[in-house]
Amino acid sequence: MLNHSILHHAILDHIIKEGYAPEVASLAQLLSETEAEVERALYALQDYHGVVLHPNSPKVWVIHPFSLAPTNFLVSSRRGEWWGNCAWCSLGVAALLQEDVSIRTTSGAHGETLEIQIVDGQIQPPELLIHFPIPMMKAWDNVIYTCSTMLAFRTEAEIDKWCERHDIAKGDVQPLSHIWEFASKWYGQHLNPDWKKWTLQEAKEIFDEFGLTHPVWQLEISGDRF
Repeated sequence: MLNHSILHHAILDHIIKEGYAPEVASLAQLLSETEAEVERALYALQDYHGVVLHPNSPKVWVIHPFSLAPTNFLVSSRRGEWWGNCAWCSLGVAALLQEDVSIRTTSGAHGETLEIQIVDGQIQPPELLIHFPIPMMKAWDNVIYTCSTMLAFRTEAEIDKWCERHDIAKGDVQPLSHIWEFASKWYGQHLNPDWKKWTLQEAKEIFDEFGLTHPVWQLEISGDRF
């Protein structure tokens, strides 16, 4: 039986090398499995919150930190280009690539163009801010929406105006440089062939390690995986 770790690694490795996610037939050939077993494993991985599939087919839509549909975050390196789901995920892509990258986005998804550079592990401009409006306890209620709201801004005043304009409650605001360190820890092992989702307890401990104490980051430790 195809397990989560093997399938997750195969998909991520293919995305990094080719720029897109493999289809069921390609995964079956790559993993020496039947297409029926790959489909079963994909839906099981989705239940595990390891992947998001298209609503009507076993086709990868999101495998964090990558989006396989266009987003407001384009991550570029010498090897290619990828879409990140959000500001946090885009930094996670950079952490997985382990090379110099640029991330192109816009302030609040409708303002001026912002370009983030990570060179030799150092991020510029560090003074940018990332807004996290959706409580993590509800992140997987609609994870596509959750990710779409984690955006970069130049100032907190911009965030206040954005929240008022879109009738979205203000959440936590963190410096870009801090979330780069956090994302490196959170996503740094996602390419490990023995990858497993963080448990809720592990997620809480990582949040605490990085001082993420705003109510947005609170978790109820009453389940298995984040």
